[in-house]
Amino acid sequence: MRRFYHAVAISCLIASPQVFAWGNHSFPAYRAFEKMPEVAEAAPVQVETLEAFLKAEEKPLEALLASQEAWAASNIDKYPARPSVLAFKAEPNRSDDARRLAFLSALRVAPNSKFALYYQPDPLRPPANPTMLPHAAVNTLPETPNSTYRYVALKPGEMVAPLAVIASASDEPDYGLDINLFDDSPSDWGKVYGFGAQPFGNPALPYATQAPFHMGFMHESSILYTAAPFIKRTFPLLRNYQYATLSALAFRTGHPYWGWRFAGLSLHYLQDLTQPYHARLAPGNSTAKLLGANILAMAGMSGMKDGMVILLSNRHLALEKYQTELLQNAAKAKQDTPIEKSLRNSDQDSKYPAWNDTYVRDTVAAQSAAFGAQLADLLVAAMPPGYVSDPDFDFGVKESGINLVNELAKREPADRAKLDAAIADLLGHFGAHSRNAVRGILKASGNQ
Repeated sequence: MRRFYHAVAISCLIASPQVFAWGNHSFPAYRAFEKMPEVAEAAPVQVETLEAFLKAEEKPLEALLASQEAWAASNIDKYPARPSVLAFKAEPNRSDDARRLAFLSALRVAPNSKFALYYQPDPLRPPANPTMLPHAAVNTLPETPNSTYRYVALKPGEMVAPLAVIASASDEPDYGLDINLFDDSPSDWGKVYGFGAQPFGNPALPYATQAPFHMGFMHESSILYTAAPFIKRTFPLLRNYQYATLSALAFRTGHPYWGWRFAGLSLHYLQDLTQPYHARLAPGNSTAKLLGANILAMAGMSGMKDGMVILLSNRHLALEKYQTELLQNAAKAKQDTPIEKSLRNSDQDSKYPAWNDTYVRDTVAAQSAAFGAQLADLLVAAMPPGYVSDPDFDFGVKESGINLVNELAKREPADRAKLDAAIADLLGHFGAHSRNAVRGILKASGNQ
C-alpha cells in the first residue's frame, strides 16, 4: 500500500497538459537534413495516398506488423501485448476504409488520425502562392494560439521533395495520432487497444493522453522504479520501431513517398527524447527530493509536490517556446545562427554507436537524461524568475502573451549565452541522431 501511494504521488509530477518536446519539429528537421545528401539530393517522389499503399502491400504488411509485435514483446519493458483480434490480416476484397481502419488498429494509433496529403513549408524558403489546408484537415487536436503550423496541400501523383516529406512528417505524431489510447480514455478505441490504464498524466486532458508515447523515463534510479514501477510504461521505442520498419518496407516495395513519410513519423519519437524534459522524470531534482515531496504529500502536506509540478511544467514549456522563437526569428531574418549550424553539423554523427533497434533508449535517451540537471540550472539562471521559479505562476496559461526572446534580452547576457549554447548542443543531438536513424532505415531498406 505504501508503494501504491508513492506511485500516485509521483504520477502527479508528470502533469503538463501539453507534452510537445521541441515545438514544431519540422523547423529543426529542415535544418538537420538540408545538407545530408541522402535526403537533400534525393529525387522528388510521387505523392500517394495511404489507402493506395496499404492496398498494394497487404501481404507484406501482414507479415511486418506481426514481426513488430514479436519484437516489442522481446525488447520493450512492461509491454502490453496487442489483442489478437487487432492483428492485421490481408483481405483484398474489403473497402479502402476498412483496410485503413484495420491498419491503424493494428498499430494501435487513433483511428481518426488524418494522414492527409500535405507538407509544412520550410520557413526559410516559403513557397509562392501555395494551396493551404485548414488545420482540421490535418490535425485532430484544436489549433493553439499563435500556432506555427502551415499545411500546404498535396495531390496524388504530384511530385514532392523528400526533404519536405520527412521534415513535415517528423511533426505529425503531435497531430492526434497518440490521443486517448488507454482503457480509461474517453474513446471507444482506447478500451480495445490493450494498453491498460494511462500510467501517468490526466486522462481527461486530451494532450496529456499522448505523454506515455512521447516520453521515456528509461534512465531513472532503481529506487524510483521500485516506488513507481508505472514510469516504465512508456512507448516511444514502440512507435519509433513501428514507423521505422514501415519506412524500410515502403522503400523496398517501391513506395518512396511513404518511405520518407514513415521515416519522419519514426523520427518524432527519437527527437522528443533528445529533450531532457521528455527523458527525465524531474530534471534538476534528486531522487531524495522527489521521494521527500511525496512523503509530505502522503501526510497531507502537498505544497512541495504541487510546487514541483508547476515548476517542471513551466520550465518544460518555457524551453520549448524559447527554442521555437529562436528558430522562427532566425528564419524570418535569414540568419544562420549557432543553432542552425549545430543542427546541420554532421561531424558528430559517426561518434555515436551504429544505428540499432535500441539506439533510441541506449544512446538518445541516456544522453538526454544526463543533460537534465545542467539544463534545469541554465533555465533558472537565464529566464525571468517569475516564469521558471515561481510555483504560483502558470506559464501555460500566460504563454501566448509572452515573448521570451525579448524577455531574455533584458537579462544577464552571459546567462542567456550559456542557455543558447545548451540549446544548440541539444539540437545538435537532435540532428545527429535523426541522420543516424535515417541511415539505419535506408540500410534496412537496401537503399544504402
